Amino acid sequence: MADGSKFFPAPRLILAALVAGVLAGAVAVYVSESGSGNNAPAQVAAAGSSKDDVACKAKGERAKQVAAKAVGQVAALQPADPPQSLKSLAFNGPDGKPMTIADHAGKTVLLNLWATWCAPCRAEMPALDALQKEKGSDAFEVVAVNVDTGDDAKPKKFLKEIGVETLGYYRDPTIALFNEVKTRGLALGLPVTMLIDGEGCLIAHMNGPAEWSSPDAKRLVEAAVSPSG
Repeated sequence: MADGSKFFPAPRLILAALVAGVLAGAVAVYVSESGSGNNAPAQVAAAGSSKDDVACKAKGERAKQVAAKAVGQVAALQPADPPQSLKSLAFNGPDGKPMTIADHAGKTVLLNLWATWCAPCRAEMPALDALQKEKGSDAFEVVAVNVDTGDDAKPKKFLKEIGVETLGYYRDPTIALFNEVKTRGLALGLPVTMLIDGEGCLIAHMNGPAEWSSPDAKRLVEAAVSPSG
């Protein structure tokens, strides 16, 4: 079992999250001056009025129940208020073909957006890989989407260098995914992580890094996958 503490010097990386946005170059990524994503106030845009959004809004209590399990190393995770449908979020799958969150129907997804220029993102990749290795199943998957611009060479080289073996290689070099998440009020910068249920509904979200291979994270995943929360 992986011990996340050896991967992730949390205080130093939380500080790094404050400045990660300035490293984006041409990418419009920023971090609130009020603090890291772990301390920033929620700024979630109101969910739409589509049939899917209406169905997701009804899961407010479920969102609160699951988010209540987010303690310790993942305490920054906040319940979706209100839950909204993220079925339409699009990116490329491991085979390079376009897909959406809807293609993961029936599976709880921990959606993480990361880039190689983002120091906190790079630091938490081994922990995300360890979480997928232990908890990945037909019911749960860590979907870590790289948002570097350009070709695949740099992110693939980075993942190989750090020994990521279990995570699927998801990608969006257009920045459209990050921009949509930001427009929805869910992203202040990178990394940003969203917990999405099997019906494509956002249940909880956070900005900033976390120790995803910790016992706290594993208990959170178990609560999210369990029908009773």
